[in-house]
Parts: sequence; structure tokens; C-alpha cells
Amino acid sequence: MNTRTLLVTAAFACTGFTGLAQANDTTSPQPALYHYGMPLHVAKVVSLTEPSTLDCKVVTADMKYIDNTGKPAELYYRKLSDACSLQN
Repeated sequence: MNTRTLLVTAAFACTGFTGLAQANDTTSPQPALYHYGMPLHVAKVVSLTEPSTLDCKVVTADMKYIDNTGKPAELYYRKLSDACSLQN
């Protein structure tokens, strides 16, 4: 096999793998932390999640929503766990 053909083939293979590595990089920005008085432009709430616990304590909850411009957004906030509403 010709050395030039081997080098060109290797170069194309490395270029292809580099493109795949960049395409799979789907890191999204971290969700914002809600603070009192922060303006929210929520058109539709997609999901509300929080860690499950049997103790009445403050937990970090997460809200995914669609904003007024139609873009998906996410924020997290601190709240009392659902276990607090079950205890007297």
C-alpha cells in the first residue's frame, strides 16, 4: 500500500472522529438559582422535581419550563420538602 494513501486515509479518519466528538458535546448551561424578586417569564411549566425525603427539611427543587419566547429554561430553588405537609 502506498504511504501517501495511508496518510490521507488516516487524516480523514481523524477529522471524522474530531467532528463526532464535537457533535456529542451537549453540555448545557447550569440552571439559575431563584432569588426573591427575580422576574420569571413562564409560559408553561414542564416539570417540577425535588429529592424525596421522609424528613421535614429544606431541599433544592428544580423547575423546567418554557419561557415567553418559547425557549426551554430551568431554575432551581430552595423549599420545604413535601414531608413537612404530612407531619403535624
